[in-house]
Amino acid sequence: MVMDVSIVNVALPTIRRDLGASVSGLQWTVDAYSLVLAAFLVLAGSTADRVGRRRIFLTGLVAFGLGSLLCGLAPSIGWLIAARALQAVGGTMLNPVAMAIIATTFPEPAERARAIGIFGSMSGLSLALGPILGGVLVDGLGWRSIFWVNVPVVIAAIACTVRFVPESRAARVRRFDPVGQTLVTLALGSLVFAIIESSSLGWASPVILGLLGVVGLSVLGIIAYEPRRTDPLLELRLFRSVPFSLAITTALWSFCAFGAFLFVTTLYLQDVRGMSALAAGLSLLPVGILIVVIAPRTGRFVGTRGPRRPLVVSGVALALGGLASLWVGPDSPLALALVVFLLFGVFQGTVNAPITNTAVSGMPRSMAGVATSLASSGRQTGTTLGVAISGTIVGSTVGDPAAFHHATYGVWWLTVGLGAGIVAAGLLSTGRWAAATADRAATLFEEVDRG
Repeated sequence: MVMDVSIVNVALPTIRRDLGASVSGLQWTVDAYSLVLAAFLVLAGSTADRVGRRRIFLTGLVAFGLGSLLCGLAPSIGWLIAARALQAVGGTMLNPVAMAIIATTFPEPAERARAIGIFGSMSGLSLALGPILGGVLVDGLGWRSIFWVNVPVVIAAIACTVRFVPESRAARVRRFDPVGQTLVTLALGSLVFAIIESSSLGWASPVILGLLGVVGLSVLGIIAYEPRRTDPLLELRLFRSVPFSLAITTALWSFCAFGAFLFVTTLYLQDVRGMSALAAGLSLLPVGILIVVIAPRTGRFVGTRGPRRPLVVSGVALALGGLASLWVGPDSPLALALVVFLLFGVFQGTVNAPITNTAVSGMPRSMAGVATSLASSGRQTGTTLGVAISGTIVGSTVGDPAAFHHATYGVWWLTVGLGAGIVAAGLLSTGRWAAATADRAATLFEEVDRG
């Protein structure tokens, strides 16, 4: 699933030329996937807790493989976007369920943190190989092959899951929440649509204002309705834990920054610098390599010494990466750009383990699926917003290197602010007061589990 993100980003300029897509079409190619993930990850996690995590994981693999096949057959950008949404339906059942399996298989905190670190390193390896594999496939076989390559991977994953992954369920069954699911989908979908289409319709357009109104009403509906349910889709009581709340916030901020970085950087390397898809993929390789190297070490560090230092390092690296990117222009030496990319690699390598570990630490095992799903939903919501916002900022300047460079200032200042926010969240979420709120939240859910 992670490799799919980096492969698709490398292929965006080729898709734009082949299908005659606009920049907003490229945004939707990425965001149709991440938006569906963000909207339905919590449902997938709670369903997995109820009917079996391995069963849902296998179902997700089948759906993901079918969606990938249809993406490769898409005759137009509209069909590609629709197939990406179908692909994402399968994706909703993969990452959060995998994290819930890890959380229930490794209940001891230090072991769980190490397992999460290894999982993060595999994600980093996928990110590292994705641009290279995507470049080879796009240059050699065309952009459609980046989707077809998922099919044999899915077949192998199904075989390994059947052979090695044990079935697990939550001790207490959570009921389906159709009203909550509808409200979440309306809120996220309307917000992303408004951001992407605001560049063409204008923020004062009745359509955009109406969509923002839907967002506001949906959020109010969630706040009013969800606490009244015994088993809400969005378990708002989890947010009584300050570490959990800030873990979700950090997930959203960090992936908003990284989604913007990948989207803008791909266009910069290929459309501004004129690089091939393979050369652009190789240029992004340092990011993935650093994640592979740093993520497992971060997981071990979090397991023994806590998440504070990794979060501070991650936020500082992101802020420095944003500041340094202000000086990377059309004529800058490629070596300068590669050095700047290293900062984003450090940022990603140190942020994931603290997020996931904080989200599940101290919570009853019955809440593992919901907690990890909310963390994953925060990541996907962040990616969706990062692509939507950055695409809106630079969309009209694609094809004009000087204007594109000037427009990216807005994107990089955004990443600076998000980096500062991650540092603040890391410091605030790891103090004694925050730990006390987490203990109270865990006690609450233990009481709920006992009825």
